[in-house]
Amino acid sequence: MPRAGLSHDAVVRIALDLVDAGGTTGFADLTLAKVAAEAGVATPSLYKHVGSLAALRREVAVVAARDLRAELVDRTLGRSGPDALRALAHGMRDYAHARPGRYAAVQTAPDPDDPADAELAATAAEVVGLMVAVLRGFALPEARAVDAVRALRAGVHGFVTLELGGGFRLPDDLDHSFGVLVDMLAAGVAGLGGDPGTHD
Repeated sequence: MPRAGLSHDAVVRIALDLVDAGGTTGFADLTLAKVAAEAGVATPSLYKHVGSLAALRREVAVVAARDLRAELVDRTLGRSGPDALRALAHGMRDYAHARPGRYAAVQTAPDPDDPADAELAATAAEVVGLMVAVLRGFALPEARAVDAVRALRAGVHGFVTLELGGGFRLPDDLDHSFGVLVDMLAAGVAGLGGDPGTHD
């Protein structure tokens, strides 16, 4: 039965629910046909509310990036230096575990030349900006900030992606291994500039 009062926002909410329910492949598997079936309408009816699957995916990615940023702000508030970096890294991993479909959506790269991607680009920049703010606690030279952000993102994302994909088969504790990775990242970032000290 069609849902009463179907709207643009309702379509996005349905898409988010499907992405959440789909686990690690929820975002990749999102289709207009699935959204229409969940809404109880024919797929062409969705075009009254969203322009295309690409547009819907973009909106899901924006919501997911805002969610992640809010989570990371909560985790890092009042912290600095290695303590803030650890909180940021663990926040990213925890978000990926709790909402793997949305975490995958966050990885959507906006096209800087496409006006339709402007909101996604701005939201993604806010997430990266938060990382830059955390890394300021390491007194990095401005020229090394991009290197530090890339290393942090690559390290955490690589670990999380392998973890969620079942890529770590050895019985050793993954929490411990992630902690070791984060300590290595903190030490590496500190090596790029002034070392603000270490925290237990």
